[in-house]
Amino acid sequence: MNARTEKLQLKGAAGVIEVLRDRAAEGAPALGVAVIAHPHPLFGGSMDNKVVQTLARAFVACGWTAVRFNFRGVGASEGVHDEGRGECEDMRAVVEQLAPEGPLAIAGFSFGAFVASCAIDKLWAARDIHHVVLVGTAAARFSVAALPAEAHECALVVHGEQDDTVPLAAVMDWARPQSLPVTVVPGGGHFFHGQLPLLKSLVVRHLRAG
Repeated sequence: MNARTEKLQLKGAAGVIEVLRDRAAEGAPALGVAVIAHPHPLFGGSMDNKVVQTLARAFVACGWTAVRFNFRGVGASEGVHDEGRGECEDMRAVVEQLAPEGPLAIAGFSFGAFVASCAIDKLWAARDIHHVVLVGTAAARFSVAALPAEAHECALVVHGEQDDTVPLAAVMDWARPQSLPVTVVPGGGHFFHGQLPLLKSLVVRHLRAG
């Protein structure tokens, strides 16, 4: 949290959705809105997760407004866990209310990357999605949607070499049929302990290149 962070409550299909919105430096026009999804709610995942915060900081550093939110049943968000179906609805509700038009970025970590893939699948045809950032994509546990071919140029997929929650092989099996590149962090675990600055720099480099 910083002086440019706002607490918000939105309306979702399951009730209130708790949101934090981080704005870029005062006086700088935002390039767009990045909506970031957090890891699995049943394993302690929330919008305060350190990887999610790192993604938000990377987007803000590059001039984007970063929006983090709690899935249904987490924190002050109402409802109960819905194995990804309702969570995709939650993410789309946040997009519709806080980024109804203009440039959009979609990001997610772990279970949140799975949910982000579902949201992209629903939103791609109708929205101007400038960036996709998927970290620790939970391809071993969920049916992660393939990215549209047109999304590949704006997509960054990052995975830890030694991820023991989602094996790198599972992500490669998901990415291979799409010919979708995966950026592998040597020695990286699922939560990128000790490597969050590197993760942030990878995301910043990707955003600035686009």
